[in-house]
Amino acid sequence: MKKQILICFLGLTGLMGFGQETILKVGVKVEPPFVIRESGGTYSGLSVDLWTSIATDAGVSYEIIEYKDHLGLIRALDFMEIDLTINPIHVNEIRLKMFDVTQPFYVSYIGVATTDVKKTQVGTFLRNFFSFQFFRIVALLILIMFIFGTILWMVERENNPRQFRPGVIGLFDGLWWSAVTMTTVGYGDKAPKTRLGRIIAIVWMLTAIVTISAFTASIASTLTVQSLGRNIEDLEDMRNSGKIGSVYASSSEEFLKNNDIRIQSLYADIEEALYALSARQIEVLVYDKTVLDYSISQLQLSNKISLLQVSFNQQYRSFFLPRNSPHISWINPLIVRKINQASWPELLKKYNLHAE
Repeated sequence: MKKQILICFLGLTGLMGFGQETILKVGVKVEPPFVIRESGGTYSGLSVDLWTSIATDAGVSYEIIEYKDHLGLIRALDFMEIDLTINPIHVNEIRLKMFDVTQPFYVSYIGVATTDVKKTQVGTFLRNFFSFQFFRIVALLILIMFIFGTILWMVERENNPRQFRPGVIGLFDGLWWSAVTMTTVGYGDKAPKTRLGRIIAIVWMLTAIVTISAFTASIASTLTVQSLGRNIEDLEDMRNSGKIGSVYASSSEEFLKNNDIRIQSLYADIEEALYALSARQIEVLVYDKTVLDYSISQLQLSNKISLLQVSFNQQYRSFFLPRNSPHISWINPLIVRKINQASWPELLKKYNLHAE
């Protein structure tokens, strides 16, 4: 009977990977607050603390292997160079087919960070005054005035040659009249005398009221836009944003590409990306919202960078293992146990996180 129990125990430990000589290879990428590299070369963070607790309960030995990016972790899993990664990698359909994925332990979102635009009103006005959008509006306004002025000149040039002179110079007479009429200056130096000319003038006066109102609003908007900061509320706003950056081989890069949003720059890690944003090398940074919030605070960039309230693409965060891994059967129950314990909210609070 004792012999049978011993055989069963050895078989169970062999299946679960608890053998004394078994040392699990755990892949990580530094990604605060989930994986943090301490000054002494050790690691901390929500994922590390969770895994340490699980490994301790299971009596498992392990070694941590660091990778530069998520792509390196995925490749290492695919070639079975590591037994699992504890980074909270985004779960998607393709990865579910390629790997074993544990019970999610955290829910996050894609977030958006921008620079705080604290420029003077004069600086904002001058920058936008010389923008292409402003000149396009002004050019269209001049074109409309020129069209009405030309039409009136063609009608008046024979019966009113003193005010609407013949030849090319007469075109400028028509433009002058349409500009004076539209702005309601009313010099009176040029006025239509023919019946058709006066009808055209009435049409232009009514049209000018609507036109100048619309163009005034457009010009005012163009000259003052972004004076207080950037505002992104949906994907269309993001597409119309300026230089967008993200982190290489991340779920945020995948998200931007899937939504046809052009990426200006990709960075090796979130720290490099945030410093680029603070230096205005990019105007918008898209990345995991939890990581953005934590990193902005830790790097003391809150006075230069704002994390917007908008969120995209809810994402479940899990551990990943190679396909058909024997370890997922004992890791999953322990994850569920840990995240349901009373100590879990305290662990989240330790890293300024909250349960979704």
